[in-house]
Amino acid sequence: MLTDLAIIFIFGIFMALIFEKIGLAPIIGMLIAGIIISPNQMNLVSENIFNLSNDLRQIALVVILSRAGLTLNFEKLKKVGRPAILLSFLPATIEMLAIIFLAQRFFTLDVIDAGIMAAVLAAVSPAIVVPRMIKLIDEGYGADKNIPEMILAGASVDDVFVIVFFSSFLALKTGGQLSAMSFINIPISIITGVIFGIIIGKVFAFIFKKIDINEIYKAMIFISIGFFSLELQKIIETKIGFAALISIMAAGMAINKENPKLANELLFSYNRLWKVFELLLFVLVGISVDLAYVKEAGFLAVILIIIGLIFRMLGVNISLIKTNLNKKERLFTSFAYMPKATVQAAIGPVALQMGLASGNLILSVSVIAILITAPIGAILTDKSYKKLLTRP
Repeated sequence: MLTDLAIIFIFGIFMALIFEKIGLAPIIGMLIAGIIISPNQMNLVSENIFNLSNDLRQIALVVILSRAGLTLNFEKLKKVGRPAILLSFLPATIEMLAIIFLAQRFFTLDVIDAGIMAAVLAAVSPAIVVPRMIKLIDEGYGADKNIPEMILAGASVDDVFVIVFFSSFLALKTGGQLSAMSFINIPISIITGVIFGIIIGKVFAFIFKKIDINEIYKAMIFISIGFFSLELQKIIETKIGFAALISIMAAGMAINKENPKLANELLFSYNRLWKVFELLLFVLVGISVDLAYVKEAGFLAVILIIIGLIFRMLGVNISLIKTNLNKKERLFTSFAYMPKATVQAAIGPVALQMGLASGNLILSVSVIAILITAPIGAILTDKSYKKLLTRP
């Protein structure tokens, strides 16, 4: 494992620096580094890395959403409440409906298989969106209308919404029943996650007003709380819906409100940690890509993904109706909602692992979605925000 990690770090840094030098997002270099060293391609890392990759991606997600929460402000979120709520489900819903309709015709799938594929493709990537919105908050772009906060909140809930649909379609395909409770659990899981997170955040802020310890220790304890939240979700999800990732973000927001000084200390530590986990996350996403599957899905998969993105952008613009955002700001929000990576890498292989006949195809399309939307979404966001957003 140590040799594998050494190869991941060296190749990832090398490729990230090359892409940074030519003016492209470093994460594209990291993705390509993962593809090159993968057991599926040059076989420079062992297959044991697949056993660790899911846990390492989860660690990275905890770090990402903790940073997001510590950056978000309750008062600013209240100002963008309605569009943030709509962005958390409407673009994904419209994209899923379009893909379900088209996938049945493009690949002769039944409606449930098409639903599984649609749920895999519809999630936006917090690993790409969150760091970029935090950067915008730091630089002040879009601050007059709280655009980065709106996108951060909507994109973070979007994943929870889509994963519930994925689990429901999968249960139906493997002989289960599609119960109304599965969908009722979406708002329940968000509400319980927010309440739990706020309580944890307030307790954490109170304790560290009384006790002063090293900043790194505080960050390690907060990360550990995130890990416990993920475990709690596994324990109680059969009894009540609970969104651990939402609770992690809510805890960060509560700390930011109760003790801004502590939030800044934690952010300083997280910003250092993020460099390590960003590299791990995107190289591991690349390692999960098998180019043999990409050939299998072919041109029709590319067309399906592009049409899905068009419908997603339509959903974004519907969500922003009756807001004070101008055309440029709406276009930027559409760009920010394009990238797909982490969720597709995490759940794309599940249908294949469960032995579904459509498993190879679903994995292939999810891989192509990562390769197309992750770099394009990142580049469009990075290159356009200074032109499309204003800075007071």
